[in-house]
Amino acid sequence: WGIDISVGQLNRILVSDKELYHVEKRDILKVGLMVSSYINTDDTGARHQGVNSYCTHIGNEWFAWFETTPRKNRINFLELLRGERTNYVLSSEALTYMSEHKLPQSVWLPLSFSINRVFQNQEQWLAYLKELGIEKKSHVKTATEGALLGAILASGVSSDLGIVSDGAGQFRLLEHGLCWVHAERLINKLISFTRAQRLAVETIQGEIWDFYQDLKAYKKLTFNQQQQEKAKLEQRFDQIFTTNTSFETLNQVLVRLNRRKRELLKVLDKPELPLHNNASEQDIREFVTKRKISGSTRSDEGRRCRDTFASLKKTCRKLGVSFWDYLTDRVGGTNLIPTLGELIAQKAASRLGELTETVSVSLV
Repeated sequence: WGIDISVGQLNRILVSDKELYHVEKRDILKVGLMVSSYINTDDTGARHQGVNSYCTHIGNEWFAWFETTPRKNRINFLELLRGERTNYVLSSEALTYMSEHKLPQSVWLPLSFSINRVFQNQEQWLAYLKELGIEKKSHVKTATEGALLGAILASGVSSDLGIVSDGAGQFRLLEHGLCWVHAERLINKLISFTRAQRLAVETIQGEIWDFYQDLKAYKKLTFNQQQQEKAKLEQRFDQIFTTNTSFETLNQVLVRLNRRKRELLKVLDKPELPLHNNASEQDIREFVTKRKISGSTRSDEGRRCRDTFASLKKTCRKLGVSFWDYLTDRVGGTNLIPTLGELIAQKAASRLGELTETVSVSLV
């Protein structure tokens, strides 16, 4: 184009002085979690400064949010949901989480004496645990997960928030729903050696996908109709996943999936939940492509900008806003386009109005 510009100058244009965009990205997650009844989530590898890292996606039909971190365990996921806050909260929900995750009573009881206590940062929290003599790695981990969950719920996020994932352990929180596509993949990957085994696999797969179609139909029923169908669908699930076939490996997979019944049938209690995690996988695919082409980010600011602008771009698309118009508006300082957080809140309010009207008609 006849422009003489150095690599360094181009880099500064792309990544320097972008704090306003980072703030808007932060608000996407904050508002999205507050107004949504569910989120999809997934992660993928992302190299940074030559070191293996992980990019986590959180979003739904209204927003997409990305963050690259050096780890991908449950504490990391909870810290992402907590956002910019640094607090830890020993709420009743936090203590319940610790109890459900087998924190010994001798450890849990001293913590329970400080119910509703708030710790402003990690240093205060770890110092408190040390003061109580809680230093075993597994105990600190479980207690920290509970306190992070307490902080998330204290910020206004609903304890009824649905989380749909591929089943990775770090995402199994709150009202977790398991992706049916990933669940069926365990059966689809089986290698059959005889005609009887192939027939057994095909029969089970046919029953599963017929059941899947019925779950899709269930989501469209009225509330009263859903109450009538719920028990029937639960019974059919039991029939499918307790089947004893001539293929022992298939039987073991069915037993494994049957143990995840509550998560696979979460849609019966929360019909708004998607039955699969395709939306999250599609959103995160761009990161996989960039990783294959460019290898990795080299600076912390470059990594931060990559996550921020991917979040802004994909959220614009979901909200029906031209990303080019958005950038022109922000760079030009006109700010005629509302913040993406405001647009997400408007979408949520509009959906609530539609649901209220639907329920009213249904009751009539």
